Amino acid sequence: MPGPPLKIRRPSHITVGQFYESHRERLDLTLVGCEEGLDRHIIEPTLNRPGLALSGFLSYFAFKRLQIMGNSELSYIQDDPDGEALAHFREICALEIPCIVVSRGLSLPIAFMNAAAEAGVSVFETPTSTMKFVNAATIMLEMDFAASCSMHGSMVDVQGIGILIRGTSGSGKSETVVGLLGRGASLVADDLVHLREFEGREIIGSAPKLGENTMEVRGIGLIKVTAMFGIGALRLRKRLDLVIELKAGEDLNNVERIGGKDSLQTTEILGIEIPFVELPVAAGRDIARLVEIAALDQKLKSLGYNAAMDFEKKLLNSMDGGTIY
Repeated sequence: MPGPPLKIRRPSHITVGQFYESHRERLDLTLVGCEEGLDRHIIEPTLNRPGLALSGFLSYFAFKRLQIMGNSELSYIQDDPDGEALAHFREICALEIPCIVVSRGLSLPIAFMNAAAEAGVSVFETPTSTMKFVNAATIMLEMDFAASCSMHGSMVDVQGIGILIRGTSGSGKSETVVGLLGRGASLVADDLVHLREFEGREIIGSAPKLGENTMEVRGIGLIKVTAMFGIGALRLRKRLDLVIELKAGEDLNNVERIGGKDSLQTTEILGIEIPFVELPVAAGRDIARLVEIAALDQKLKSLGYNAAMDFEKKLLNSMDGGTIY
């Protein structure tokens, strides 16, 4: 099912300062060097350990990546009686590397700190082990460089299923979300949803910072979700599993009723196909309950069970002379 045109953003780089501000708490980063290098660009969403470069081999040095130095690199520097490591370190800094992170609570010797400052390279420290930092920082960089877009709609977590509810203005999106929150669902975003592709296989939804924990209900105004429904009614981010489009009541007869294998609908968002369901809005229909049923049905499908296909098999069996009882 085609969706509306999206304005997709694909960052070609992020600055060292942006990386630091966004992730310093989760990565436990501390800036110990100069601030001059915060404007430098990180061009590749991964990290590099400059062990070979410190020994003088620079032929395949990944200078576009964030450089991480751990126990191995620091041990080599400290056991270098001829001072060659410092000369090679100066060569590394001259290659316009983004920045240097020293892990395990270690620190660069003062001569190396001065060399980094002279080249305008920022140095950070973290108490985290090298491999743990590499794994965590790689995931965060993948998110920073991922394709993203924003869509109008509301996103909720219903029974562990992330649902984006779309519809025209006045179709009842917010009222549906309120009904779901009263049934134990959690709000991810109201009115505007930020969507980000992750590792080419899933989409993560979140709210704009200004709109976190708030939603607008027509006729009432803004409400604070956690104050109204409790802290469990808020999710800061959630994987998108299902898109539901609220349709006007007059389209009731144009909506799929059985849902066999040939009628399964999807919509493409950021290059990924997401299951798609249309729900007609009409007087007397409990849309919140129907969304909840759609979420449970999607959970069953993810486990390999499809009620429509099961019914189809029984029907074909009865047509071949069998019985459906």
